Amino acid sequence: MNNPEQTISEFKSKSGLKRIFSAFGYSMAGFKSAWCSEHAFRQELFVVVIATIAAFLLPVPAWQKLLLIAVFVLVLIVELINSAIEAVVDRVSLERNPLSKNAKDFGSAAVLLTFLLAVATWLVILWPLFSGT
Repeated sequence: MNNPEQTISEFKSKSGLKRIFSAFGYSMAGFKSAWCSEHAFRQELFVVVIATIAAFLLPVPAWQKLLLIAVFVLVLIVELINSAIEAVVDRVSLERNPLSKNAKDFGSAAVLLTFLLAVATWLVILWPLFSGT
């Protein structure tokens, strides 16, 4: 089912252990770039660190600790995807365009929904601890 007209990127990775090590290097470069150029990523990472410490200190079962940490890590993941979308849109054109605005707004909305999910998860898990129920 190979399409002879389909172009394979010269940047497409190969197979084997070299690919795994290369992928790790690209991931670290992505983290570094996000840290250096994305204010929202740095702010959200700070929240993840605080939330992780708080989750470990809370008197809840291990699976709830994991969930409390995971929802904020999910915020970081969506923020990275949002930043990637913004970078691609800006790479294509810095000219204002309704489709470019939509792409960026959709990414921002995804981050907001993920953050609201994280807050709701924390409220649901912590409510019994502080309400006495």
